[in-house]
Amino acid sequence: MRKIIKILKIKLILMEKTRYLFKFYYIGHKKYYGSQRQPNYTTIEDCLITALQEKEYIVDIKQSGFEVASRTDKFVSARGSAFSFTTNKIPILMEINSALPKHLGLWAYTKVPLDYTSRFNAVFRHYKYIIPYSKNALNIKNMKRACKALEGHHDFKNFSKQDNEEEKTVRDLLLASMRIDGNFIIFDFKSRAFLRQQIRRMIAKIFEVGLGIINYEDFLDLFNSSKLYSYQPADPFGLILWDINYGSNIQLTIDKKSKDRMDKYFREKETKYSSKTKLLHLLQHNNIS
Repeated sequence: MRKIIKILKIKLILMEKTRYLFKFYYIGHKKYYGSQRQPNYTTIEDCLITALQEKEYIVDIKQSGFEVASRTDKFVSARGSAFSFTTNKIPILMEINSALPKHLGLWAYTKVPLDYTSRFNAVFRHYKYIIPYSKNALNIKNMKRACKALEGHHDFKNFSKQDNEEEKTVRDLLLASMRIDGNFIIFDFKSRAFLRQQIRRMIAKIFEVGLGIINYEDFLDLFNSSKLYSYQPADPFGLILWDINYGSNIQLTIDKKSKDRMDKYFREKETKYSSKTKLLHLLQHNNIS
């Protein structure tokens, strides 16, 4: 009798609706038209939902409250993106990962309240942008000065793609910094929320300052929302959604096997592309015997 009661209790626990928050990574593969679901295109969200349905974590999308915390454009990658949904099944991350390609995977999770939203409960989002460094071409001092000017409370209308005229474009940028790491420049940006293409457009103008195409005063004039500036954003390949922070109250559990899966994939790609980089370098030199 006790055994039967124990089994019934376990079944009841399994049937109980619980909401979970997950951290996941992905590489901005050409097959994905960005992260957000949209008709007639394959996206990161589509891939996640298909895996969750296949492993019976989600039956009905609307009832599950499935929500990804941030959207990214085509070719943008992520290390610490996040999503949440409600399920009656205890998550096993490697079970879900087994239904996902290697360039996409979950690596941490935690329980959250049923009304928790991975999008609006985020404290801040952290992006990195990485680009090769040409030592003789850029005025680094002026670029750092431009970064510093971006920090704080500003209207970023001229640093975003305007899809909706009524969208509020004032944001608080918590951090805008850059540093040189070997042959690369690494930018870091933190804010509670970013406008569409905001980081890529900030990068484009910072480089114009560094190249002397515009001066520092021209850069500051971009904060004047009464004027409209049209220009192309920087390449999406260098952009990474590095992390989404939820504050000290949220303690994520890292799944070791899933983290090892992610690290192994990154190591394999690093080896592959570093070999290609070396090959291309050698091909440019005629004096190799």
